Amino acid sequence: MRVSSGVPGFDELVQGGLLKDRLYVVSGPPGSGKTTFSTQFITQGAKAGENCLYVTMHETKEELMQDMSGYEFGFDQVMASGKVQFLNLMTDGGKRTITQFGTEGGLTNRIVAFLEQQDIDRAVIDSTMLLQHFFNDVSDEITGFLSALKQTDTTTVLISEMTDPSSYADEHYLAHGVIFFHNYLEQGGMTRGVQVIKMRGTAIDCDIRAIDFSDRGLRVRPEQKVEA
Repeated sequence: MRVSSGVPGFDELVQGGLLKDRLYVVSGPPGSGKTTFSTQFITQGAKAGENCLYVTMHETKEELMQDMSGYEFGFDQVMASGKVQFLNLMTDGGKRTITQFGTEGGLTNRIVAFLEQQDIDRAVIDSTMLLQHFFNDVSDEITGFLSALKQTDTTTVLISEMTDPSSYADEHYLAHGVIFFHNYLEQGGMTRGVQVIKMRGTAIDCDIRAIDFSDRGLRVRPEQKVEA
């Protein structure tokens, strides 16, 4: 069963949508479209009546809503309506919330218990870089965290700050799918693109496809190939 990403044009790159209940890593440099993609993904789920969760460690709900307020795909409405649960792990309120789901086993067990007990259908976790603040043995614990996420009945998008698409990290090997956003300067200005590097159970090509931003958010141009 596939679910829509909520990003116009993207589902055409992945045989109609993302396979349900799997872990996807969205990587790319700052300003390339990772957060916009993720908020459109969550908005699509909320509009479809799914239980959704947005986990962050670096901005408030109000800041995220303000950042997305220039778009008209409905993120601010679903956030304001309560259809999306928001969890900031760096705030006292966020820490209290997650502690309710266990005190043993650290962040991994608590997040997984939250997803299971709240029957979360879609989740965004932002980001792998900030997750490192919660782990003592970063490599082993992140591997365990990702492996646990893969066992849940949640379709999860994990944002990964990454500037070199040829420099893979643990999350890229463990995830069911890896989506990379590109932005680089040319003589004519900024060129942007999206590349599906990996997608298990899905026939893909690895070409970079053009993207643009409008008042409706991020949009993929599947027919337009970008030459890197």
